[in-house]
Amino acid sequence: MERVIASLPVVTGPEWAGVSYFCTTRAGGAGVAPHDTLNLGRRAGDDPDTVAENRRRVRAAVPADPLWLRQVHGSDVVDADAQDVPDEPAVDASVTSQPGRVLAVMVADCLPVVIADADGKVLGAAHAGWRGLSGGVLEHTLAAMRAKVPAATGWRAWVGPGIGPRVFEVGQDVLDAFTHDDPATARYFTPRPGLSGKWLADLAGLADFRLRRAGVQEVSLSGMCTVTDSERFFSYRRDGETGRMALLAWLHPD
Repeated sequence: MERVIASLPVVTGPEWAGVSYFCTTRAGGAGVAPHDTLNLGRRAGDDPDTVAENRRRVRAAVPADPLWLRQVHGSDVVDADAQDVPDEPAVDASVTSQPGRVLAVMVADCLPVVIADADGKVLGAAHAGWRGLSGGVLEHTLAAMRAKVPAATGWRAWVGPGIGPRVFEVGQDVLDAFTHDDPATARYFTPRPGLSGKWLADLAGLADFRLRRAGVQEVSLSGMCTVTDSERFFSYRRDGETGRMALLAWLHPD
């Protein structure tokens, strides 16, 4: 669903008790093509002052400074509540049980995924491209959340905008990465007609499969494709040089 938060057009999923979360779009910021307008990525080739202004606008929409990550397409998770968290740690997911601690992941075709328990006591946010997804980034995020709050139950997740199943062309390596782990995932790959060794992959479907297998009872998919919706979303696969959107999420005070 679409909303406007602090003058920023955003998309979000179902309302969850004790949790706020949203994904930015490319609207509502400063900047010129190909980063127009709300590019939040410092390493996307944009003017640093423009990125700083866009992050300032996002900061006005959340209760505290976000924990930005230097994403590496891996599966490591950082505890955002630790005292020694570096500036922009080189990981692809973060977790918190501290109300008001804002988690952030940047995307431009990879999936932004937010996970929480039913009581809003622990929260995780993950950047899930095919490498991180096949490497277990979602399972590792959930394991870190369970370790922080062992009594938490009623897991739920929202999978935000990402590259859609009609346009995500992949090769044998991607198919193998998932089917070697679980042959049942073959159903998320459709052979590309006329192109031997090429498939169309359903990345959001694969995320849904792995979340449910890991014990998440409620998974909601945005159904939004970053590649085909050029007015709303940045897309690296579509444009090459482009901006980055961000998922922001935090727990409410008791």
